[in-house]
Order: sequence, then structure tokens, then C-alpha cells
Amino acid sequence: MSWSAAQYTKFEDERTRPVRDLLAQVPNVDVGSAVDIGCGPGNSTELLATRFPNAKILGLDSSANMIEAARKRLPHLEFQVADIASWRPEEKFDVILGNAVLQWVPDHATLLPALVDKLAPDGTLAIQVPDNLDEPAHRLMRETAASGPWAAKLQNAGRAMDSRHNCEWYFRTLRAAGATVDVWRTIYHHPLAGGPGAIVEWFKGTALRPFLDPLDEQNRTAFVARYEAALAGVYPTLPDGTVLLPFPRLFFVASC
Repeated sequence: MSWSAAQYTKFEDERTRPVRDLLAQVPNVDVGSAVDIGCGPGNSTELLATRFPNAKILGLDSSANMIEAARKRLPHLEFQVADIASWRPEEKFDVILGNAVLQWVPDHATLLPALVDKLAPDGTLAIQVPDNLDEPAHRLMRETAASGPWAAKLQNAGRAMDSRHNCEWYFRTLRAAGATVDVWRTIYHHPLAGGPGAIVEWFKGTALRPFLDPLDEQNRTAFVARYEAALAGVYPTLPDGTVLLPFPRLFFVASC
């Protein structure tokens, strides 16, 4: 498996909700340039371009598959395959947007000051990070990984997303970098059609990847079946066939 734009966009409306809320908190100033780091298939970039129609917009993602989808969706904008951690642009930006991407990037203590440094005067860094590692869906991923014949192969699978911190940490770190900071946390409740299987499909596009990628097809199928059965005990299917997935997300807007 690898990053798949098609898998990710199965739940595009729900995945795009948080970035709408994030962009609503970006100051409405004269924005000449903006970049969407971790742009995925372009859903967040499209909202960024709509919010700032006169700005030069750039989208970045480490996945060629995602960039291909974004270019097809928004052929009039510029997209590049790039790794956020090593990204070294010569220019500075009025807005840097990162929607559900920094959880995949290590060492936020180094990364965040570097992103602030890429802001133009009066620029804004706007970030949303899933804050759900303690939710049952994630806990059951880890338990499923530790309880099957794949346990040895997956013992470090969950560490790819261990770089996240709490609200206070982000506030302190960004203030120390010289920014004015607004930080908040929201729990979304996403209605997904299809019972626990829909939760599996949701996470196949994101958090399940480190657990499924190392497995062969047979073990991948067995892992998913065991994980879905565990989900069914925690996330009941409602009478109309949907399941409600609580999803905490952390936001911060830093201006300098």
C-alpha cells in the first residue's frame, strides 16, 4: 500500500470540514502568496485559493500520487512533490497552511520555528493536527498490531505518528518563536455510512497505513478483519446503518 488519493477522498466532505474551520480563523489581510504544505489531493488547497483568490498559491506533498490528483483537480495552480521537513524555499509566504499533515513529520520543536521563519511580515501559520491517539479507534489499532502473528513486524508501526504534543506545548513553542498564537481543540463527530467497516475505510487512507503497509495480502486481510471486529464492540451501528466516529483535532493559528 501507499498514499492513495482515491482512498483519502472517499470521505472528502468530512475530512475537509476542519480546514474550513481553520481558514475561518486566518486574519483577512492582503495575502499575496500562500502555500498548502501536505496538500493531499488538493481539497484543502482549493479552499485556500477560494479564501485568497488574488494570492499566488503553491501546494506541496511528499506523495506523487496525491500531487497528481491535485494537479488534475486544480490545473491552474502550482504543485510540487516535496518533503516538509527538508523544504527550503527562497521566498517567504503570507500564509502557510497545514491540514492534518504535521502528525507525519517528526521533531516539531525544530519544524515549527522553521515554518514561522518562512512567514513574510504579518504572515500567518495555520495548522490542524489530529489529536486522537488516545481514542478507541487508535488504541484498538495498537492492540490488534500487538496481538496477532504480525506483532514482531508491527512493533514500531505506531511510532510514525508519535511526534504530536498538547495545546500548551504548541502555544509555548510558537510564542518562543516570536508568534502571536491562538490554539484550540475541537471534537468532530463524523457520521459514516456502513458501520465499523466505514471506520476501517476511513483510516485505511491515513492512520492504518503504517500497520498495513508492512504486511502481505493475507495478513493484511486478517488484520483488518480483527480490527473491524474490535471496533464493532466500541462503535455501535445506529438504526440507519451509520456509525458515529468522534475525532478530536487540535488547531493553532500563529501570526508574526
